[in-house]
Amino acid sequence: HLPFAVIGSTEELKIGNKMMKARQYPWGTVQVENEAHCDFVKLREMLIRINMEDLREQTHSRHYELYRRCKLEEMGFKDTDPDSKPFSLQETYEAKRNEFLGELQKKEEEMRQMFVQRVKEKEAELKEAEKELHEKFDRLKKLHQDEKKKLEDKKKSLDDEVNAFKQRKTAAELLQSQGSQAGGSQTLKRDKEKKNFF
Repeated sequence: HLPFAVIGSTEELKIGNKMMKARQYPWGTVQVENEAHCDFVKLREMLIRINMEDLREQTHSRHYELYRRCKLEEMGFKDTDPDSKPFSLQETYEAKRNEFLGELQKKEEEMRQMFVQRVKEKEAELKEAEKELHEKFDRLKKLHQDEKKKLEDKKKSLDDEVNAFKQRKTAAELLQSQGSQAGGSQTLKRDKEKKNFF
């Protein structure tokens, strides 16, 4: 058996009246479809017509199976356990599923704990803010009461001053009215004395 002499090309050249796939060299042109120039036609015939079923079987049973196994191993699935005993894909799937569910529950628990922690922190912040507000309210209330007491004391003092002033005024008016009556009677007395004197 001699090896195939295969030449390929994607270029089409005009040879005679026909366009053919060919390759141009300095010493001449090689036609891909011409059996006198190239073994491509024989190789194609052998691969496609004679050995196609073998190629398909080999591809399916060997290459695709190898590809499938490699991909499953990348995902964590194995056709055999460490002791080289084959076990079913269903068992592997169940084991992976249980492992995934365990991880999921663990993550959920972590998230729940984190949420509870955040809620507690927020509650503590709110209680602290509420305490500060109560303290501020009590402080303002005390200030208000002190201010109110000062104003009431001042009002009482002013009321006392007003009452004292009114009493002095009344006393002064009384004295003045008594003084004017006494002065008027003395004037009458003098007038009588003057009349008697003349």
